[in-house]
Amino acid sequence: MHCTLRALDALQCGLEYEIVEAGLAALEHQGELLPEKTLDSIRRNKVVLKAPLTTPVGKGFSSINVSLRTLFDLYANVRPVLSIAGTKSHYQGVDIITVRENTEGAYLAADAYVSEDGSRAESKMIITRKGSERVTRYAFDLARREGRRKVTLVHKANILKAVSGLFLDVAREVARNYPDIESEEMIVDATCMNLVLDPQRFDVIVTTNLFGDIISDLCAGLVGGLELAPGANIGRDAAMFEAVHGSAPDIAGKSIANPCALMLGAAMLLAHLGMLEKAAALRRAIVDAIAAGDRTTPDLGGKGQSDAFTDAIIERLHA
Repeated sequence: MHCTLRALDALQCGLEYEIVEAGLAALEHQGELLPEKTLDSIRRNKVVLKAPLTTPVGKGFSSINVSLRTLFDLYANVRPVLSIAGTKSHYQGVDIITVRENTEGAYLAADAYVSEDGSRAESKMIITRKGSERVTRYAFDLARREGRRKVTLVHKANILKAVSGLFLDVAREVARNYPDIESEEMIVDATCMNLVLDPQRFDVIVTTNLFGDIISDLCAGLVGGLELAPGANIGRDAAMFEAVHGSAPDIAGKSIANPCALMLGAAMLLAHLGMLEKAAALRRAIVDAIAAGDRTTPDLGGKGQSDAFTDAIIERLHA
């Protein structure tokens, strides 16, 4: 976060920051994973840049990310990936956006239950017409806004005929309202295979929560890893931008973490605020610094530290 705020300040975006805690740090300092002060800040400001947060391991602790998405109805999870020269990727020319339904499906874990003897566990998967329609509409609107050519509807309706079938039926209805954008349907397992065989065939993918979680990480692997994967969580009244990867307590304080995913999330935030030129400038600076191998962090094959790598990015912003 420190490095990302440095880059935003260098862009002279005129942003003011209200910094609040969540996760393990909030639990240690305030006794809650999501203090009311933090939630009030989100309600008031409506735009969030979220650093990777740690949810304590163990029963009784719900995922902070899932809680925030649910509390603020952040229904569309948007995860773009783009091939960048200088990374460990095995592919070139990958440019995919996965739009994932963010508030229902398997992650809702409705009526979750484990028997007393531990021999049986169950929960409901709930898919609604409202959830399916709005996330699919968001994907097609995004495709139209960004000049994308195709949206792939990913499902498992051949087996999960009720829940995945409802998503597919609704997605088809939405697709008919966008005759200018090609629509195709693909079963989720075939999608994963084709992403590995021919990722360039994909443009925008829209799917349900669990499938989208898996597919978006697969897509990140196509371009070098989660350290290059940003995400946006979009709702009607609030939006949250983040790095897709989790926290890394084992390297905290060593100044070797790669800040690119959160910086790219910040670029999505700027675009959301209408600062399109500044968003593009930040993305270009990141791509150019990685391609040049200029003070890159160890995960990118360099020997630079986080702040030094950030310096290289900021120098390109000023060039």
